[in-house]
Amino acid sequence: MHPILNIAVKAARRAGSIINRASMDLDKIEVHSKQSNDFVTEVDRAAEDAIIDVIREAYPEHAILAEESGDTGGESEFQWIIDPLDGTTNFIHGFPQYAVSIALAERGIVQHGVIYDPTRNELFTATRGRGAFLNDRRIRVSRRTKLNESLIGTGFPFKKLDHMEAYLGMFREVAGKTAGMRRPGAAALDLAYTACGRTDGFFEIGLMPWDMAAGILMVTEAGGLASDFAGEADYLKTGNLVAGTPKIFTQLLQIVQNNRTDTLTA
Repeated sequence: MHPILNIAVKAARRAGSIINRASMDLDKIEVHSKQSNDFVTEVDRAAEDAIIDVIREAYPEHAILAEESGDTGGESEFQWIIDPLDGTTNFIHGFPQYAVSIALAERGIVQHGVIYDPTRNELFTATRGRGAFLNDRRIRVSRRTKLNESLIGTGFPFKKLDHMEAYLGMFREVAGKTAGMRRPGAAALDLAYTACGRTDGFFEIGLMPWDMAAGILMVTEAGGLASDFAGEADYLKTGNLVAGTPKIFTQLLQIVQNNRTDTLTA
């Protein structure tokens, strides 16, 4: 395993242990609302602090973009992109679908990614050009090619309700052409599940970089494809993402583009 990936794994496991301890006593956790339908807890902050401590100890000069503390670290060509607890709303409710997501970008290109599900002790890792793994076992996207046989993951645009009409058009068409759709509530895990073949594709509007940086690398290193709604690689900027097996990705992208509105141009 690459030394940088080792640090990311160490950081993810440390955050995971904080999350697991806190999950034993959810009633005592303070919850704050950042905006409508968007919550943060002291657990998010403690997990993020633990991740940053591990990274700073190993790479003090690297920049960091984290969900709770924002963009820090100046001009380094290396930037860590961190979501300490993707799926906070699930966590608050004791719904066991959430994860730690950590990625490292070099000059804007994601090179390493870790997604850790502490409730199942599942560790997804990827390094650009070296493949994707689940608990040290190589993973690949599914071999499905037909949309009507596929299971598709998605997420509602709960922070950008002005996109709901466009999204519902996409949802309606995808739902009518697939074997099923799932909305578990943690985009990082949704992407990890596409990477290991549990789902065959994924799409969502209005994601943040920390929701998807590690997951997109996971999918592409597992043999899948990913793009924004224009078919380009600007997803970290636009927040709009389609991913999947090569054949399913192409069909999903077509549906998304059919239902795109002028307010959703990329």
